Amino acid sequence: MAGPVTHAAADPGRARRFAFVPGAAAPLAVARTEGAWLILPDGRRILDAAGGAIVANVGHGRAEVARAMASTLQRIDYVVPPFATEERVALVERLVDRWLPPGLSRVALTSGGSESVDAAIRLARQHHVAAGHAERWKILGRDLSYHGATLAALAVGAHAKRRAGLDPLLLDLPKAPACYCLRCPLGLERPGCGVACVDAIEERIVAEGPESVAAVIAEPVVGSTAGALVPPDDYWPRLAEICRRHGVLLIADEVMTGFGRTGRRFAVDHWGVVPDILVGGKGLTGGYAPMGGVFAREEVMAPIAARGDDFMFFTYGAHPAACAASLAVLDILEREALVERAARVGEELLGRLREALATHPHVAEVRGLGLLIGVELVRDRATREPFPSEAHVTARAVGAGLGHGVFFYPGGSGAARDVLVLGPPFTIEPEEIDLIASALPRAIDDAVRRAA
Repeated sequence: MAGPVTHAAADPGRARRFAFVPGAAAPLAVARTEGAWLILPDGRRILDAAGGAIVANVGHGRAEVARAMASTLQRIDYVVPPFATEERVALVERLVDRWLPPGLSRVALTSGGSESVDAAIRLARQHHVAAGHAERWKILGRDLSYHGATLAALAVGAHAKRRAGLDPLLLDLPKAPACYCLRCPLGLERPGCGVACVDAIEERIVAEGPESVAAVIAEPVVGSTAGALVPPDDYWPRLAEICRRHGVLLIADEVMTGFGRTGRRFAVDHWGVVPDILVGGKGLTGGYAPMGGVFAREEVMAPIAARGDDFMFFTYGAHPAACAASLAVLDILEREALVERAARVGEELLGRLREALATHPHVAEVRGLGLLIGVELVRDRATREPFPSEAHVTARAVGAGLGHGVFFYPGGSGAARDVLVLGPPFTIEPEEIDLIASALPRAIDDAVRRAA
């Protein structure tokens, strides 16, 4: 029998050994989690306003999820992903019948978001090859995007820091402008812009040669790379129409936004769009187990099936215990109407933060949808001049936030250099919202003071 869990990580010297990069500071030691809280070995409590990495949706410490996983593991541990188990079949049925946008009826389960994006890219290519269009291979991405840490996912993304030094290993895939209205890359302004940034995607498809483009991949709401960039309402319907017209598959990356984060089951549901391929993760298990998914239309899979091709799995995809965790989390989301709660509470939190930071000299914008919220920090609010990169304002603000008892997620890349992202559990309570709204301005003030 295993012995009791000790708090070795509470010793900074031992905790530092966990850091992969030598010389890194000792990581924050967490002894346990509960509700919306991280509890440290010394008993201090940190409000998890980030939901980890925008993962925890049903809250920490849900005993029923742990019981579901334990019960499954007592009966079945590992079998290869193509084999059917009760948990796997039940999860696919639940997703198709009650969660996924209509028309997404094929499900491949992975063990994380990066794997899911990688698989979606591979699927798009396989579809066109099987359909007799082997010339279609380019995956068009957008600036200010992040789709994961595999080489394929980094290639379709545009997160400067995470791509740094890896360019020789990455395919030079085409990019189009992001929908970044605060600093429009096209120099335009809403509402008179006519959503020119989505038309720029079509222009890039035409410039590349539509016959060479396999798919467009985009986050419906850009996540931590730029901090909850919400597109205009006509953006996604127009993007879907552009892709259809050119025979290009549309991949929606909902690793961060899916399973209720934006106040709908999936972010594309806000605009009534059903992509050809949808990628999910994070909220599918709420952080209780590694899990991701690739969800596709029958039309995407038909040529592959007709040719007798297969679709290769990842070793730990659809792990039975992870499937059990997913089913338990979906049960909680449905039973407690947490997706609807995320919409309601997210609107309240966004309003509170906009009020608290309305005149803050170093906040350019507070934006978001549901419980995915971004706060962009700048040196000068009036001119939107950013802080110099060497000031490390985001990292300082995260550290200062911990000092005030709240964890904010560090984001930002490129033009959106300094961003704090909030994605707390959907179960967050009013007094916890109060703490976030009071701690965030103080954390920003502390960070700016230390960077001066």
